[in-house]
Amino acid sequence: MGARVAGAGEAATIARLLHDFNVEFEAPTPPVGDFTRRLGLQLGRDDVRAWLAEADGDPVGFALATLRPSPYYDGGIVLLEELYARPARRGTGVGTALMAALSTWVQEIGAGEVQINVDEVDVDTRRFYERLGFTNVEDGSRMLFYVRKV
Repeated sequence: MGARVAGAGEAATIARLLHDFNVEFEAPTPPVGDFTRRLGLQLGRDDVRAWLAEADGDPVGFALATLRPSPYYDGGIVLLEELYARPARRGTGVGTALMAALSTWVQEIGAGEVQINVDEVDVDTRRFYERLGFTNVEDGSRMLFYVRKV
């Protein structure tokens, strides 16, 4: 199983996968058309990268990452925004291939850190990232994530 960089022309494919991901986990989701439009604008940028994993020509998973500057690292910080494998393809190497592609990009751009947000109750996903060398940072206090929609 491998993964390849997805271009702006594949925004609709990634939009459909992202929509399916949100529906599967009962998360709020905009319409596929909105995702397609936004991804079409973002995927041509140097600070946004997406990868597709395919099996027999069909998309079976994707990853989406963004790069932001940081005073802590010359190469910035990469945030893994989304990682999704279709349910029937989980456990077959899709996620590992997508993370390998992400790692290659991180090395190419010289990023200093990769960050991932994972729901605490999602034990399987946490185990997957830990197997790949990611560490849940705990210092005795819980870090909270604040958001305000504008």
